[in-house]
Amino acid sequence: MSLPHGFTDISSPSLPLHVLERSQLADWRASQPAAIGAWLDAQNFTAAPGSLLALPGESGIGGAIVGIGDPLDPYSYAHAPFALPQGSWQLATALEQAQRAALQLGWGLGSYRFDRYKQPPRSPARLVLEQADAEALDLLAASLRVRDLVNTPTEHMGPDELEAVAREIAQAHGASVEVTAGDELLAQNFPAIHAVGRASHRAPRLIALRWGQADHPHVALVGKGVCFDTGGLDIKPADGMRNMKKDMGGAAHALALAQLVMARKLPVRLTVLVPAVENAIGPNAFRPGEVIATRQGISVEIDNTDAEGRVILCDALTYAGEQSPDIVLDFATLTGAARIALGPDLPALFANDDTLANDWIAAGEQLRDPVWRMPLWRPYLRYLTSNIADLANAGSRMAGAVTAALYLERFVPAGQKWAHLDVYAWNDSDRPGRPAGGEALALRSAYAMLKARYPG
Repeated sequence: MSLPHGFTDISSPSLPLHVLERSQLADWRASQPAAIGAWLDAQNFTAAPGSLLALPGESGIGGAIVGIGDPLDPYSYAHAPFALPQGSWQLATALEQAQRAALQLGWGLGSYRFDRYKQPPRSPARLVLEQADAEALDLLAASLRVRDLVNTPTEHMGPDELEAVAREIAQAHGASVEVTAGDELLAQNFPAIHAVGRASHRAPRLIALRWGQADHPHVALVGKGVCFDTGGLDIKPADGMRNMKKDMGGAAHALALAQLVMARKLPVRLTVLVPAVENAIGPNAFRPGEVIATRQGISVEIDNTDAEGRVILCDALTYAGEQSPDIVLDFATLTGAARIALGPDLPALFANDDTLANDWIAAGEQLRDPVWRMPLWRPYLRYLTSNIADLANAGSRMAGAVTAALYLERFVPAGQKWAHLDVYAWNDSDRPGRPAGGEALALRSAYAMLKARYPG
């Protein structure tokens, strides 16, 4: 087995690593020589969450203690790979299986640095992997897939490249991919996707990945794939455009979740739909005030070309609904309003089914990968009123995340169970285990919800 970055096998010479909560320090200290106790006192070490202490040995460092908080939160361990000296470290603390899985996932997340264009100044400390938790490593691979995709600049992650990633994932797991691109979108009745992406020199497309047995419950995943968002003719200011390579973060989540579901062989039939476009400026860019067609036949007046994500998603959601899946989950870096309401770490969850929403919330609490439910307050549809079309794509600064979700709901068939995640997919600054850049949020909890819902 090829080990992830930050891990090594048991044959490596290593130092002992003690993982302790603050409440466990006294008992551990009582089992150690007096010199170790004196060292703890001299360093005023309390095993506080996020702390670390190197222990003296006969010829230098003899081991280390990592202080943690919640033992089931992977991020409790994520500071260790770059806080420890380089080299190999072997766990010297007995952990239950759930804690061991959290440690392995957190260590992998903490070892990550995006290194496609620049090598980090040092390598992480390596954890000896004695008993690999296969599910934890698959969760890690999916999470790092999101980070890598979101971190990659649009120069190297446009619609073509996103399609290539979908094909790579499909080939690894025996799935199929079909792509509708360019003017063929019009021929196949995906006019909204075409309208948003037509101004770019890179052809817009709808990527469809399919996997699983026909008699298994059908799950549809939809991911917003705006590979770069200038804002269109309603152009963004420079600071608002700076990180818009990340506007395909929803697609990254959908593809990574599909990868995870297939790797773990959940008993479901998957359909993954990624409308992939660049919202560019050009002679044929879609304009404010235009009325565009949609697959569902609802006419949409463009109030703002920078509300383009919902426009491409509406065709994809319609297509997903036509296939009558058991549930539809969509992921999108959709609104700044969600970030103002909930901040960067807490994705906004909208759902038309209480059981689906509550199951995702419960999974988030269990996995320490939270979501926060927001209301589909339908009276706010009045903010999307158009005088010349069935619907406007925007229209008010009020309740922006809610109105975006309400717009999407118009394209979900009546009775279809659906949940929408408005996700930031980004860390604005470095924190232990969370380097600045792309981030997977609520991916692990989405998987856990699916795993519990479809046990086989």
